[in-house]
Amino acid sequence: MIVCKFGGSSLADAGQFKKVHDIVKANPDRHYVVPSAPGRRFANDEKVTDLLYSCQRAASAGADFSGILLRVQERYDAIIRDLGLKLSLSREFDTIARQIRDGAGSEYCASRGEYLNGILLAAYLGFDFVDAAGVVRFDKNGLLMEDETLRLLSDELKNHTRAVIPGFYGAEDDGTVRTFSRGGSDISGALVASSVNADVYENWTDVPGFCIADPRIVPDAKYIPSITYKELRELSYMGATVLHEDAVFPVRKCGIPTNIRSTNDPQHPGTMISVSAGLDSVQHTITGIAGQKGFSIVHIEKDMMNSELGFGRRVLQAFEEYAVNFEHLPTGIDTMSVVVRESELNRHRDEVIARIEELVHPDQINVADNIALIATVGRGMVRMFGTAARLFTAISSRGISIRTIDQGSSEISIIVGVDAADFNSAIEAIYDAFVRT
Repeated sequence: MIVCKFGGSSLADAGQFKKVHDIVKANPDRHYVVPSAPGRRFANDEKVTDLLYSCQRAASAGADFSGILLRVQERYDAIIRDLGLKLSLSREFDTIARQIRDGAGSEYCASRGEYLNGILLAAYLGFDFVDAAGVVRFDKNGLLMEDETLRLLSDELKNHTRAVIPGFYGAEDDGTVRTFSRGGSDISGALVASSVNADVYENWTDVPGFCIADPRIVPDAKYIPSITYKELRELSYMGATVLHEDAVFPVRKCGIPTNIRSTNDPQHPGTMISVSAGLDSVQHTITGIAGQKGFSIVHIEKDMMNSELGFGRRVLQAFEEYAVNFEHLPTGIDTMSVVVRESELNRHRDEVIARIEELVHPDQINVADNIALIATVGRGMVRMFGTAARLFTAISSRGISIRTIDQGSSEISIIVGVDAADFNSAIEAIYDAFVRT
């Protein structure tokens, strides 16, 4: 059994709906479909969800929102007309307008894009429609009740051989609609796949999987055919954005593989994400490269710090007191470096430095700003001698100075810090060393 999730770009207009129809019907194992709201059809186009947010803001300000809502309705009517469906969403739009006039919140308004698209797609596919408000449960604080949701989904979907379940939203016990804060429909799709113990969770989007490096930096970057959830977590944490690891946690926990596919290139096998993958599936020593700018490194030096009990704890206490999270913690015998996001440090820079001085009395303390972190990730790195040397040589050959190094105990990633100005060049150097050679 396969569960499919289709993103907003995959359902932006009737042409995209037809592609989705053909994909679903091409494999009889595709039983359940989770749609997003219609996305942009072209550059500068508006997403349906953004228009619905605008309706709520206008109503809250006492302004007329009917014109904005009409644009949303016309968008759906155009898809229905172009698909030749005998379907009317007029009653649903009347209900939405009434709810907005009565003070419906932003989460209700935002969710209607997926709700309407679910009804439309179910009619087009000939599938049952299951309203996510009845099977995805949130508590009063807006937090997902995962166990309850999986139970509700499992019980309900036993009654539907094939169904469309809208993504992005659910509801509290009293019917108050709530939405996910991040990951949206990706999380919904993973929950549906987990609830039916699917063989595969297919996540269809506008790109055929993950690239080894950001194609904006390495235009000819190859796609990754196979990746583990652990590698995905390392890469997504460092900025890879095709799919956030949090959005597939339900399927990861159940051991269900996720296949990232492209609606516009359905013959491409995409990227398969699994709990474990053998080393025989590794094409290159590394799986991927990802990074982010905007970090600072706080360097602390003190003779004999290693013999001073609680030294590291007191340093971190200074950051904790001002709610500054640390990202990495490279250390030496007499040195300690704390890597933090520059934006967080800037809120309390002077106070944090003063507090460190007060707590540990360092011999020297200084801060390096405009640092970029780059993670090189790969399960194949474990079996290859000299991987780190190869990485550092590649970067130094471009005349780039490495400001910090951090290798986790998992041995599947090496993180280096470089000046932000050298970010693109360093990624290109790593790609050249491990993929092009």
